[in-house]
Amino acid sequence: MDVYELLDRALKQFSPKEVGLALEVDPKTVRRWHLGETKPPAYVADAIRQRLLPLGEPPSDPGKFTFIDLFAGIGGIRTAFEQQGGRCVFTSEWDPYARKTYAANFHDGPDHVFASDITKVHEDDVPEHDVLLAGFPCQPFSIAGVSKKNALGRPHGFSDKTQGTLFFDVARIIAAKRPKAFLLENVKNLVSHDKGRTFSTIIDVLQNELGYHVKFRVINGKHFVPQHRERIIIVGFRDTADFSWDDLELPAYEDAPKLGSILHSENGKESGDIPSLGPKGKVLDKYILSDKLWDYLQNYAAKHREKGNGFGFGLVTPKDTARTLSARYYKDGSEILISRGAKKNPRRLTPRECARLMGFGDDFRIPVSDTRAYKQFGNSVVVPVIAEVARIMVPHLEEKKAAPAKRSRKAA
Repeated sequence: MDVYELLDRALKQFSPKEVGLALEVDPKTVRRWHLGETKPPAYVADAIRQRLLPLGEPPSDPGKFTFIDLFAGIGGIRTAFEQQGGRCVFTSEWDPYARKTYAANFHDGPDHVFASDITKVHEDDVPEHDVLLAGFPCQPFSIAGVSKKNALGRPHGFSDKTQGTLFFDVARIIAAKRPKAFLLENVKNLVSHDKGRTFSTIIDVLQNELGYHVKFRVINGKHFVPQHRERIIIVGFRDTADFSWDDLELPAYEDAPKLGSILHSENGKESGDIPSLGPKGKVLDKYILSDKLWDYLQNYAAKHREKGNGFGFGLVTPKDTARTLSARYYKDGSEILISRGAKKNPRRLTPRECARLMGFGDDFRIPVSDTRAYKQFGNSVVVPVIAEVARIMVPHLEEKKAAPAKRSRKAA
């Protein structure tokens, strides 16, 4: 396939602006190449293959088990379960930019379904699967008393308690498809939201209404990456209660990697093939905070210190562990600023460093702008955390793989 065919494939999936970002050229240059007005340089073909297009044919291996990837983001949970031999048969993600990053990193066959808005997908149209995966957003909801519902002639229980939330879409698919297991991921605060009532409802639905054996645990990503990031993981099995968190192997915090392990070396060993690096492997100046922004952040922090508040920036060195990377990192980078010495302004992490901070390999493609990339990685999961949970889940899947589905929803 020559460079023009590769360019045509890329432009069927990405806009000229996005292709230009990936190739570090102006969108007008991409258009001129595509129209044949100018000839692309020799490096362009390899750059398109490496940065934008999936390599080779879709995998033909049926996998040890099948799974669906709901609220998929950029595929962090999928990555972890593929490492354990799973095969994805259905994906849903509404954000078009996340979909582009996802599509650039996973090459699926014609039997794979990619839906956008899961709320508009009928549960009967979701393929059969062994495991349901969902990093679902949890919108606030409250629970009214059953007696009040009855008095008003309104429904209660499963059909009402979760209606209007995105968890409802997870629950209705579980109810219809009865997968062998599920894994749900959310922020730690889900446990305490609405004085614990939200979480209590979710667990009640999963255990008592849907009939799954449910275990949950808050896990900090800093066991595996240099970032403090606590997330709750909810695991459920349909036919077995043998799953145990005791099998989880979490490295001690003191043995966990520090920021130096994910930062660019800036010694020339990393090539300028990474868009955020210059020709000599130095991080580009655009990631260094301006004098105006750095002064503002320091003054803002000082003002809040005087009031006894903890607000401020997070200045770190290669020997440290960072705060939680958030989706707002693109605004000023204040939660994780890399020190460049006392007399120099600090810098933001680059998108590639954010990918590493979340446990993605350097082969993970980033075909979107820095702003979009920061949002995507800030919303993602720590891949090694999910991979470790997947590792202890899979043996229980294999034990029950031949067991027929149980349609009963009675509590265990």
